[in-house]
Amino acid sequence: MTSTLKAPTSVPRLVDQFERGLDAPICLTWELTYACNLACVHCLSSSGKRDPRELSTEQCKAIIDELERMQVFYVNIGGGEPTVRPDFWELVDYATEHHVGVKFSTNGVRITPEVAARLAASDYVDVQISLDGATAEINDAVRGTGSFDMATRALQNLRDAGFVDAKISVVVTRHNVDQLDDFKALADRYGATLRITRLRPSGRGADVWDELHPTAAQQVQLYDWLVAHGERVLTGDSFFHLSGLGEPGALAGLNLCGAGRVVCLIDPVGDVYACPFAIHDKFLAGNILSDNGFRNVWQNADLFRELREPQSAGACGSCGHYDACRGGCMAAKFFTGLPLDGPDPECVQGHSERALAGSREVPRPAVDHSRTGKRTEPVLIPLTVPPKKFCNESPV
Repeated sequence: MTSTLKAPTSVPRLVDQFERGLDAPICLTWELTYACNLACVHCLSSSGKRDPRELSTEQCKAIIDELERMQVFYVNIGGGEPTVRPDFWELVDYATEHHVGVKFSTNGVRITPEVAARLAASDYVDVQISLDGATAEINDAVRGTGSFDMATRALQNLRDAGFVDAKISVVVTRHNVDQLDDFKALADRYGATLRITRLRPSGRGADVWDELHPTAAQQVQLYDWLVAHGERVLTGDSFFHLSGLGEPGALAGLNLCGAGRVVCLIDPVGDVYACPFAIHDKFLAGNILSDNGFRNVWQNADLFRELREPQSAGACGSCGHYDACRGGCMAAKFFTGLPLDGPDPECVQGHSERALAGSREVPRPAVDHSRTGKRTEPVLIPLTVPPKKFCNESPV
């Protein structure tokens, strides 16, 4: 008797599927506004002032409808400071009602006890408080005087309200890398999870990258700390450029650039970029309003199709660590004036040192929403007393 059973169809490795792109992004960042009450020196979107072309409430809801149809299960909302949009809470409620979970990043300015209680009652909202120093001295030097107290007050309000598992989001710099244990203790104190991310030379970060990015020795220190503590710390796959320091798989997460494959950014005016750290015309895939919606941009944009093609290892092809780090971060290379097929500017094997020491043309962002011409001094811009109803007032 002849068997009619067919051999099982082989399923491509997950990483191979990611490289070719998915039908919908699994890490979608949506910057609702460029308005912000702070002026952090390393802000990747050069936020401060609201863009007058900012998407309306109804346009935002139409995007959420499309995300629901695409089965995008959650969105990272940021800015700017997203909570200063008068319709922010309305949009959060609309998203969760339409099966799109929300994780939003905030400096804590609007996380009052009342808001914390409201958030604690929701099953589909996650809150991430930005904090770049475990002490006010280190944090406020980057984010502005009073910002440490504002963030920790928000964390306390969330804890008191019973909110479970808030996140503390830290951009690692040469000034706070020695505080990693302190950040973890701070997260434990508030019943939160620590999330650390990489400093990119994007936006205002380009102006301070040379002074703030960790030294080579600190990169090794960070790697060792992540290997020891990584299971209890989130990284958002930010540090795959460090993978060349150890055995494959020693660091949790993907070791590839997901730009345009599984990652993208929607900005406040509906422009879609390949990556939240690559806000530049070179990485602009299209616009939701003028290019027939987000699905069309994601699935058909020429830029995204190009990024999903097999990529050359370029100058890194002869390096024995290429399979571990895949050449590093595209945005970091671009905004330091390095070729995209070359080594990461923080290559742990030192292969970028000669290029960085040579003559380079460093791109500038196409737009800058900073409030002042002084882009290297943090500013805390006070808001008015929060209104009784969030929709009653635009604070910026």
